[in-house]
Amino acid sequence: MTTAVKLAVIYYSSTGFSAEIAKEISQAAEKAGAEVRLLKAAELAPEAAINSNDAWAAHVNASAAIPVATPADVEWADAVIFGSPTRFGNTSSQLKQFIDTLGGLWAQGKLADKVYSGFVTTATAHGGQESTLLALYNSIHHFGGLVVSPGYTGPVKFVDDNPYGTSHVDALGNNPIGDQTRNAARHQAERVVQVAAALKAGFAA
Repeated sequence: MTTAVKLAVIYYSSTGFSAEIAKEISQAAEKAGAEVRLLKAAELAPEAAINSNDAWAAHVNASAAIPVATPADVEWADAVIFGSPTRFGNTSSQLKQFIDTLGGLWAQGKLADKVYSGFVTTATAHGGQESTLLALYNSIHHFGGLVVSPGYTGPVKFVDDNPYGTSHVDALGNNPIGDQTRNAARHQAERVVQVAAALKAGFAA
């Protein structure tokens, strides 16, 4: 019998929406039998910028206990789910900076043959959700990783209508994470764990 899937959930969040989705995914993955590390990308913004936004400053304080991701966490994992708010239709600089530190593992082939997936938040509808996830997945192709998107693989995906990954419109902080997003996040977590488990069992056979 194979051991539990090791899942790293690595996200960046400025005001807490991506963090909330990351926690939902982590909890669902644990219920599905995975060993989970919930991790954040290091903050790169200057203190003055953070303190200029009350919600941002509050989230920095609230998330202080969440460990900062390291390349060793990705090496440890069988599967990785990345999360980020969109920045002009692309991943945040904080998450991208972390991904850019993985070059040493990439050169050793240690990013290949893992399962990867992603989630995103935006301030507005059609504000770059799909383009951000597709940009994120470009890196996975270079890793030699296996992208496991949720697709339209369950009824909840015909409600949130994003086959690329869980997504949420926060409406500039005015739209809390609701059941639609939570259901999509749980479905994505379960699918990633299921596929990663099958892949791990196959490699072990």
